[in-house]
Amino acid sequence: MPADEPQTTEVRPPRPFTLAGVSMRELLSSCAAAEAVSTPPRLPDHPATTGKPAEHPRAA
Repeated sequence: MPADEPQTTEVRPPRPFTLAGVSMRELLSSCAAAEAVSTPPRLPDHPATTGKPAEHPRAA
């Protein structure tokens, strides 16, 4: 064996990727919460609904 090659025969499997012990469920829920908070309110679909709110009859 040439001197420039390492002489170790131990092969290590690649380590699975982890993100500081955060579960995938927690990661996805935090992303969904961040998206919900950062999304501006949706405009109404129909321009007729942008007027005054409907008046409710008074209780007798």
